[in-house]
Amino acid sequence: MYGYYPNVPYRPAQAADEAKVTFLSSPLAPDLKGIMQFYQRPYGVEVFVQVEGLPPFKKEKNGVQVGPHGFHIHEKGVCELGDGKEPFKSAGGHWNPNQQPHGNHPGDFPVLFSNHGRARMIFFTDRFKVEDIIGKSVIIHQSPDDYRSQPAGNAGKRIACGIIEKS
Repeated sequence: MYGYYPNVPYRPAQAADEAKVTFLSSPLAPDLKGIMQFYQRPYGVEVFVQVEGLPPFKKEKNGVQVGPHGFHIHEKGVCELGDGKEPFKSAGGHWNPNQQPHGNHPGDFPVLFSNHGRARMIFFTDRFKVEDIIGKSVIIHQSPDDYRSQPAGNAGKRIACGIIEKS
């Protein structure tokens, strides 16, 4: 049964147990739009993401791969576009409160696979609580995360940003 955990009484999520993100696009993916939602559950956080307008997969001549798209929680809740060449640098680096190597940051997420520009995913993590991430940002990157390059996984340019807010 969905939502059943032995010895833990079920209770509906409260507003303090939920957060949301609305993504802002960059010139690197001008049609990108989407949302993300976080729901506190008894043993962790259920995460839902839905986006459209993702750039299609391709290999650039310089070896850069576009897609699948890495995405992560970043340390600052600021999504300033800047000059548009290196968008959303204002969000800072990956959120890493435990000083872990990349691939083990609490905000490291699975990559987004584009299906004709769309991606939808639900996953579960016990690496943080919803209350820990309010005011941070989520960045979608141009390239896949390799989960080992330090400090940030070599996921390339930032193509979208959204601030995590209480629902």
